[in-house]
Amino acid sequence: MRGWIRRLALAISLALASSADAQPLQSPEGPLAPDTVRRNDDGTVVVRAVRVARPPVLDGRLDDELYLTTAAIDGFIQQEPTEGAPATEATEVWLFYDDRNLYIAARCFDSRPDLDVVTELRRDQNNITQNENFTVVVDTFHDRRNGFFFQTNALGALRDQSIVDDQLSTSWNGVWNVRTASFEQGWTLEMVIPFKTLRYLGVGAQVWGINFRRIVKWKNEFSYLTPMPRAFGTGNAIARMNNAGILVGLETPGQSKNLEIKPYGASTLTTDNTARPAFSNKLSPNVGFDFKYGLTRSIIGDLTVNTDFAQVEEDVQQVNLTRFNLFFPEKRDFFLEGQGIFSFGGVSFGNGGSPGDLPIMFFSRRIGLANGQAVPVAAGARVTGRQGPYSIGAVNIETRSKEAVAAPATNYTAVRIKRDFLRRSNVGFVGTHLEPTAGNRNTLLGLDSNLFLYSNVTANIYYSRTLTSGMTNDGTASYRGRFEYAGDRYGIATDHLLVGRHFDPQVGFARRLDFRKTVVETRFSPRPRVPRVVRKYYYTTSLEYITNAQATQLQNRTLSAQFQTDFQSSDQFTIEYTRDYELIPQQFTISPGVVVPARAFDYQALRTSYSLGQQRAVSGRLTASRGSFYDGTKTDAIYTGRMVLNSRTAIEPGITINWVRLPFGDFTTRLFNSRVILTPTPRLSISSLLQYNAIPHSLSTSIRMRWEYRPASELFIVYSDGRNTLPTPASPALQSRSFAVKVTRLLRF
Repeated sequence: MRGWIRRLALAISLALASSADAQPLQSPEGPLAPDTVRRNDDGTVVVRAVRVARPPVLDGRLDDELYLTTAAIDGFIQQEPTEGAPATEATEVWLFYDDRNLYIAARCFDSRPDLDVVTELRRDQNNITQNENFTVVVDTFHDRRNGFFFQTNALGALRDQSIVDDQLSTSWNGVWNVRTASFEQGWTLEMVIPFKTLRYLGVGAQVWGINFRRIVKWKNEFSYLTPMPRAFGTGNAIARMNNAGILVGLETPGQSKNLEIKPYGASTLTTDNTARPAFSNKLSPNVGFDFKYGLTRSIIGDLTVNTDFAQVEEDVQQVNLTRFNLFFPEKRDFFLEGQGIFSFGGVSFGNGGSPGDLPIMFFSRRIGLANGQAVPVAAGARVTGRQGPYSIGAVNIETRSKEAVAAPATNYTAVRIKRDFLRRSNVGFVGTHLEPTAGNRNTLLGLDSNLFLYSNVTANIYYSRTLTSGMTNDGTASYRGRFEYAGDRYGIATDHLLVGRHFDPQVGFARRLDFRKTVVETRFSPRPRVPRVVRKYYYTTSLEYITNAQATQLQNRTLSAQFQTDFQSSDQFTIEYTRDYELIPQQFTISPGVVVPARAFDYQALRTSYSLGQQRAVSGRLTASRGSFYDGTKTDAIYTGRMVLNSRTAIEPGITINWVRLPFGDFTTRLFNSRVILTPTPRLSISSLLQYNAIPHSLSTSIRMRWEYRPASELFIVYSDGRNTLPTPASPALQSRSFAVKVTRLLRF
């Protein structure tokens, strides 16, 4: 099986690489010079890029002659708070290009610049969206479903993502630059995006999709180049490429070598007092490289040799009061890139969120990690991209053995193929294979389809099966069917999921096995007639019904009702009531010395929370709940927030406390963490993370410096240690410590 999957991935990548690029689409009628924007009666917006002989100076000031002689693109339209109304704060945009780069500039007028929210400068942080910010998305294949996302704020922060099937994915980083400046009536920006950074159709005249978004955070206003329905929501609306405008007048340069080599050097000094035998200040130097080659303008091949992840920041700890495993997201850059292509069956990951009970068919965090420890990655290869209506992803990784965690040398393979049909729907295949040098081989095969029937109607279906050598083939299937209508005022969703008892995606992630789950959700979300203080109300109910896979035994039943208020200020209030039935099939330890017995339990809880918008110096979410729990009671209090000291310094504290009183034992969990962030420039950040967990008596600290000394070339300095806080003469006793230095250099040809 291992050889068959390798040959399949190689054949697909070679066939796509050798095929001719599709021809660019015929250009629609665009605005005639000197105009740069044309708005049609049907709502379509067409904008024109202007070729320049000499590019603008990248300083963010917009004082080049180009801005005086070229008409601006304007007329932004509100999505929130008043759908379809002209934006209350004007925005002017210019699009230029030459033989190397695409240039995007904007002048963002602001009637109250003294109220501007400018608190985030870190690269790729979601908090940039909580500032005054500007975003551009480009659909380079004009397939109305995929694209690239570039965002900045008034400080000049950089954030980029990919768009895969109308979903944003953090799993992409490009080489680009931006500068910003301020003036009496607002702020300005200039972006430069090299054509080398993008994937697109063949050389010459292009037709792309494009959209712009402006967020005026102090008044919580969202406006776009094109009309954007409220029903899309504010978070992911910018990724709805079917509603984007059309970019014409652009001509891409001739094919270059499109070759990137990124060597690295790293050195780590490690102490581990928990190992047997323990060791202190062990030096581990390492070198390797990543190699990227454009097989075509739309198909990219990657190779990594002796991969090192010394720069990866520490996971934030979580409190687990269930019998299921916790989910921790992938953070390693090599595995993050192209991750969105491997999304399967309507499971969208790559942004750090947990999939809940939905299994992930390919989860790269399973590669190079065993029992919480790193396993050496010897080499790996990947092919990702598009050809006509097809999307392709193929990965093959080889890891070395590590005796300390009983991890044998292993080969990991994953193949993903998707074929677009209709306007925004697709059908696809996924295959994964794990082959260790010692142990059982494991294979997963699956088919899925994601249907976007109307602008607010979606459906997802999949069927998948695993095969493990030496194991039974009974109960190794998983399937799902989901239907959702998501209007602005009403919403309804139904979901049915089955995961067999022996379903075993060893190159994926399955939180729970042997269950059949049915969910029905309804939503009524009216808006006040006069929205002075409140923007929107939400009345939501859901019923979740879980049996074993054979549907012969009820395992869980959860009924919930929620009321939520969204304020114009971006504050949010929520209150929720839940009633649960849970069958514990086997006793489990919920806390040291406290064992929950195997039987059925009924319990209920009331939870309330309030979120403060980031325009405040102290923001975040405060949550409290109380209710019955396993024949006892549970009270919890949670705060996750942000305290802004100035535009370049912030503290992000987190507190989780659970007071649990049960017939079989009482305990209290306390988890405290605090991140201190210093960001002198958009490409230099220093952050420290302190975490204290009372139950396992652990205290961990880490400090991480990331300096992008030139685009995509970085220096990392990382220190971390873990200590045991049990009362001893040496408390807190050192358990492990590491100090790592890593430098990378991007070479582009």
